[in-house]
Amino acid sequence: MRPTAVILVVGLNQALLRHAPRLSAFARAGRVQRLRPVLPAVTCSVQASMLTGQAPGVHGIVGNGWYDRELAEIHFWKQSNHLMHGPKVWDLARQRDPSFTCAQLFWWFNMYAAVDWAITPRPIYKADGRKLPDVHTFPGDLRERLQAELGTFPLFNFWGPASSIASTRWIADAALFTQRWHHPTLTLIYLPHLDYALQKLGPDHPAIPGEVAAVDAQAGRLIDHFQEGGVQVLVASEYGIESVSEAIHINRHLRQAGLIRVRVEQGLELLDPGASAAFAVADHQIAHLYASEMHSLARAREVCAAIPGVTILAGPDRAAAGLDHPRAGDLVLVAPSGKWFTYYYWLDDQVAPDFARTVDIHRKP
Repeated sequence: MRPTAVILVVGLNQALLRHAPRLSAFARAGRVQRLRPVLPAVTCSVQASMLTGQAPGVHGIVGNGWYDRELAEIHFWKQSNHLMHGPKVWDLARQRDPSFTCAQLFWWFNMYAAVDWAITPRPIYKADGRKLPDVHTFPGDLRERLQAELGTFPLFNFWGPASSIASTRWIADAALFTQRWHHPTLTLIYLPHLDYALQKLGPDHPAIPGEVAAVDAQAGRLIDHFQEGGVQVLVASEYGIESVSEAIHINRHLRQAGLIRVRVEQGLELLDPGASAAFAVADHQIAHLYASEMHSLARAREVCAAIPGVTILAGPDRAAAGLDHPRAGDLVLVAPSGKWFTYYYWLDDQVAPDFARTVDIHRKP
């Protein structure tokens, strides 16, 4: 089996290649094939489909997060590979060639995957509330070995307002060391920089060409190294990002209809999903709407149908979209072009939760 490296340059599209001389040259030397992303075109769902060849309705990753009806809790950005159902590419490859090995570097659902080497962001959470940068690796000593060479993973440059090329450079360096030390048959590398730059600035911002050039340089380093070692290289992107000019505050619509309940803590409002008749888990272009009872679902559907441009998927339509799975919402809402969903459920900004203005990717529903 020929050694292969898959470099995932998220957010890259053909229009942006003109700012990426290394990737453009790579494309000219090979061939370009257009990818049609699954719905939703978000990180976790698309990566799971790439790794399994299945739709979200089969592998179960219906978004970056979803509602657990038994726990009555919303969970985002969980990392256990056990959440992704079905055989993965490394399972099928080993059936063909028992000597096959795989390194999965920063692709999502990385923890406890049946790969030979794995690296993924994993902060240290201290008892006093501090969050310290770190990674989780398999095997465990790979963490110490890499951070001895590269320093601590720059977690706070990975997402949020401080995101920068530093985290992508660290990942590229980690991929180079992993290749030199272990020579995997398949190396999966996720370069996140462009995703955050596009979301933080918008795809039409004048700084974007420079951000594309920055990730292009890191991809070029990897391409050079792998090709010099006789490793086949594939470059992929999960999705493209378009400008939005309007937000759809789906939970505010549901709250005004009397379907959402909140818990007030020290004067601030927290969504209480278990007590709500209906609420939505917002995830960029889609929102999963969950209802407690059939009459609540009917009322929620009326509310959503009155929002201009929103597409409602339910029953056979939800199945046709590849989202027929127990984790998916009773209704799946799709935003029109130029708009996206927010999670906001408060009607008065003075009572917004304290995490609303922070980078808290796990508590924002």
